Amino acid sequence: MDGVEAVFAHSGGALVQQRWLQAAVQVRFEELKSVAPFPVVPGRRWGPGWWWSATTGRHIAHGSQAMCSQLMLLDRDPHVVGLSARPVRLIWRDPGSRRVLTWVPQLFARYADGRALLGDCPATTEPAAERAARAAAVLAAACEAVGFAYRRLVPPDPVLAANVRWLAGYRHPRHRDAGGLEQAVLEAFAAPRPLMAGAAAAGEVLATLPVVYHALWSGRLTADLRRPLGEHILIHPGSTADGNDEEQER
Repeated sequence: MDGVEAVFAHSGGALVQQRWLQAAVQVRFEELKSVAPFPVVPGRRWGPGWWWSATTGRHIAHGSQAMCSQLMLLDRDPHVVGLSARPVRLIWRDPGSRRVLTWVPQLFARYADGRALLGDCPATTEPAAERAARAAAVLAAACEAVGFAYRRLVPPDPVLAANVRWLAGYRHPRHRDAGGLEQAVLEAFAAPRPLMAGAAAAGEVLATLPVVYHALWSGRLTADLRRPLGEHILIHPGSTADGNDEEQER
């Protein structure tokens, strides 16, 4: 991977180019701005936007609904400690034609143990087009060389995505102990219990549900989110250390 270079925006805004093996060790990509903006495509139903991250406490750009969904899932992952969008461009020379090729992965995630993920977010599960597939092979090898991972993050299960999107509406810390009800909510679900029954046991349902949803977002409560998040879904006690419930496989 000596032939792969990295281009990224310095804190002052100027572009810097370094050997990838050096940059991957030295640069905190999760703290950088995008090296290239997301394009606005006329006639497209979904344009660039912003995701407010509970992990970082700031907004992160996204270029598609597929990318927004992946940011949402990573934001909920308790092992993720940093997120950014398009922070680095990788450059290499094609072995066959000797042409210079480039690729800008859509997102970067840093994990608590120091590992990192470069990812792209296809809108479908269809195989990658030829250029994307060739770039994926180079990026996967470059990431493996420095202890990172590169993945094409396929769209999640639709029910899971809808449930996590609902919980994301309560991801802000203000919902954690709204009305001083956090302890009552956790005690109500000390043993597995249907959602609405536990919310009612903790207090006035309209007041307790936001706290329940925040606890489900953060992992302090868990549920099988591959089932519709209705009043009878079984809620279990959880912990912030045990991952994203049994329903999420990344």
